[in-house]
Amino acid sequence: MVVAVKVFKKTTPNGKITVYLGKRDFIDHGDYCDPVDGVVVIDEEYMRGRKVYGQLVTVYRYGREEDEVMGVKFSKELVLATEQIFPMVNAKMEMTPMQERLIKKLGTNAFPLTFQFPQSSPSSVTLQAGEDDQGKPLGVEYYIKCFVGDSEEDKSHKRSSVSLTIKKLQYAPPQRGRRLPSSLVSKGFTFSQGKINLEVTLDREIYYHGEKISANIVVTNNSRKTVKSIKCFVVQHCEVTMVNSQFSKHVASMETREGCPITPGASFSKSFYLVPVASSNKDRRGIALDGHLKEEDANLASSTLGSEGKTSSEAMGIVISYSLRVKLNCGTLGGELQTDVPFKLMNPAPGTVERERVNAMKKMKSIERHRYENSHYADDDDNIVFEDFARLRMNEPE
Repeated sequence: MVVAVKVFKKTTPNGKITVYLGKRDFIDHGDYCDPVDGVVVIDEEYMRGRKVYGQLVTVYRYGREEDEVMGVKFSKELVLATEQIFPMVNAKMEMTPMQERLIKKLGTNAFPLTFQFPQSSPSSVTLQAGEDDQGKPLGVEYYIKCFVGDSEEDKSHKRSSVSLTIKKLQYAPPQRGRRLPSSLVSKGFTFSQGKINLEVTLDREIYYHGEKISANIVVTNNSRKTVKSIKCFVVQHCEVTMVNSQFSKHVASMETREGCPITPGASFSKSFYLVPVASSNKDRRGIALDGHLKEEDANLASSTLGSEGKTSSEAMGIVISYSLRVKLNCGTLGGELQTDVPFKLMNPAPGTVERERVNAMKKMKSIERHRYENSHYADDDDNIVFEDFARLRMNEPE
């Protein structure tokens, strides 16, 4: 059976330059990151001695576009890498299998395009806009830009330049680890003896998108107060490093009176389940997503990992973390007893057994990616399917 390979393409308004990319998601593996590998097809007659340049650009938007007045900008645009594509500077550059196949199929006017992400570059994150928000959403995004000019400092013209939005993502480590995150807190009361003890334990440290989070809750009431109800939340914490601000959002929640009231001297133990997914948080302003390009591939933002698999305090961009929050309602005078248990929410790395447990959409995407990677080495060059980058459905710079 011949498996078709999906290749994304986009052409300049004047039709003289076309860029091809084999994928839009590039993975940060911690110690290295996937290179951005593509192919650019050029109309050499149109060049007339000019050159074609490619750039890897990141846009860090940390304020609303409609609030920009008096020349104040709430975004930073950084060119991370620039490469001269035509004429080729290094004719003997090493190409990926996808580049070799495309150049063989597209002919002599096709030239390779390769970029490396800087080691400290942040992951793609998009903050979901509200109904009343205008302009581009907040977050970190990347795009590839190709343009015609005499030098790389030339101002590009719209008719001879093209931009393609891409994503830089992180996968979970191959091993989830055996540590079970837990928290034990107590609450005493001013005018009565004894304490209420709350212990929360998760069944694992790293969860994959779409998996249910299991929390074992043990309540021991050695006080004279009564526990009226139990609330559980999955909390998404966002740290915007550019403006040194932090905020949190509930992405899943539940409240139960099961086993309640927990009277003085009684105890209660039960496991509760929550599933944090982007689809149940639509139209909620400020929810962080994995730099989504289209409506159907929206995902809650993955936890930010440092090089050793831990959340990095020096990470740039928007740093994402998660915790499970449990609240006990101890009545009007008793107040609340609360604790947070941190965990990581991520995408599984390709090839791990746990990948099969992700939801149906992720299964489809992993199959597509697996077919794409394996079919690079096939001899049949006719099984490439080109898909246009749709300008309207993507968050792209003009």
